[in-house]
Amino acid sequence: MRWFLRQTATVLEMIKFQHTVFALPFALIGALLAAGGLPPMRTTVWIVAACVFARTAAMAFNRLVDAPIDARNPRTATRALPSGALSPGFAAGLVVLSCGLFVLSAAMLNTLALTLSPVALAVLLGYSYTKRFTWLSHWVLGLALGLAPAGAWIAVAGGLAAPPLLLCLGVMFWTAGFDLIYACQDRDFDVREGLFSVPARFGVARALWLSSTLHVICVGCFFVAGWSAGAGWIYHLGVAAAAVLLVVEHRLVNPNDLSRIEAAFFTVNSWVGVTLLAFTALDLWAGRG
Repeated sequence: MRWFLRQTATVLEMIKFQHTVFALPFALIGALLAAGGLPPMRTTVWIVAACVFARTAAMAFNRLVDAPIDARNPRTATRALPSGALSPGFAAGLVVLSCGLFVLSAAMLNTLALTLSPVALAVLLGYSYTKRFTWLSHWVLGLALGLAPAGAWIAVAGGLAAPPLLLCLGVMFWTAGFDLIYACQDRDFDVREGLFSVPARFGVARALWLSSTLHVICVGCFFVAGWSAGAGWIYHLGVAAAAVLLVVEHRLVNPNDLSRIEAAFFTVNSWVGVTLLAFTALDLWAGRG
C-alpha cells in the first residue's frame, strides 16, 4: 500500500495535477455561460473528466518528450523521468490511456465534441515540440488551455458562438502571459540549449513587458466575452478582481529579481480562474433570484 501511495504521489507530481486549477475553472465558466446556469450533472461530470484526462495526456507526453532536456537542466533534473522514479514506458502508457479516456469523455458529450477531440489532442500534444523551433510556443500553450472553455461550450450547446471564442482568446493570452514569466527562469539554459522562448530571444525585460501587455488584452477578452454572453455586473466585477490579481502577479517579479516567480505563478496566478468562476456562478445565481 505504501508503495502504491508513493507511486501515485509521484505520478500526480509528474503531471502537476494541482495545476488543473488553471484550465478547469474556465471550462466550467464556459459551461455555465452556455447553459445560462447549471448544466445537467451528467454533462458537467463528463466535462470535468475530459479536462482531467486531456491535461494528464498533455503533461505526461510533455514530460516524456522533454525528459532528455529536463535531465540537463538543474531546475528540472529531479523530475520523475530524468531521476528514474518513473519509466518512459509507464509515461507512454499513461499518455495512451489518458488520450483514450479523453476521447471517450468527448463521445459521452456529443457528436461534435467527439469529432473535434483529435484536433484538441493534436494541439495538446503538439505543444511539447514547439519550443524546439519557435518562440511562439507560449501562445500554443495558451491555445491548448484556451480550448477548455470552447470545448465546454460545445459540450453544453452543441456548437460555438462569440462568447466561447472570446473566452478562448482570453485564456490563450492569459496563459501565454504567465508562461512568459515562468520561462524567464530558464532563459540562460534555453540559450545554451538552442531552445526557443521569448526570454531567450528578446531578453527578460522585454518578456515581462510583453507578459503585462498580454494580460491587459486577456482582461479585455474576458470582459467582452461576458458582455456578449449577457452576463451581469457581478461577472464583470469578477473580471476586475482577476485583473487585480494579475497586477499583483506582475508586481512580484522584475528583470532584476526573479526570486518570487514561484509565488507569482503558483500562488497568485492560480486564483485567476477560480475567482472568475466564483463570480460567474454568483452572477448567474443572482440573475435567477
